[in-house]
Amino acid sequence: MFSVEVRDRIMIAHSLPDPFFGPAQHMHGATFVVDVAFYREALTDKNVVVDIGAALNVLAATLKPLTYQNLDALPQFKGVLTTTEFLARYIFDAMTDAALSGKLGPEAATLARIRVTLSETDLARASFEGPVRG
Repeated sequence: MFSVEVRDRIMIAHSLPDPFFGPAQHMHGATFVVDVAFYREALTDKNVVVDIGAALNVLAATLKPLTYQNLDALPQFKGVLTTTEFLARYIFDAMTDAALSGKLGPEAATLARIRVTLSETDLARASFEGPVRG
């Protein structure tokens, strides 16, 4: 299996209003390093997994509306516990939509899988991985 991975970062604020989260239930900031890995069984006719430039651009565009935002105030997250795991799935869905719509290049719809990993620190990270289905 071949893979290509791109990276960006976001700074956000949010709260996780449930006693389960201890001190994180209060408003706090987080800086995430966001890694997106693209997988395919065989290279395209251009000998690539995905267009890296397009992948970087789509990731930046996906993260831009979240950057320097209080996620609690964004309508799409109203009443949602915006955990690291949840955000990994949210970004995965956007990257998969981009693959299927051609924004990652003409052959991106044939990617096998995408994995999104958000690293909170060098000690903790969360991921979501799944197939690209059209």
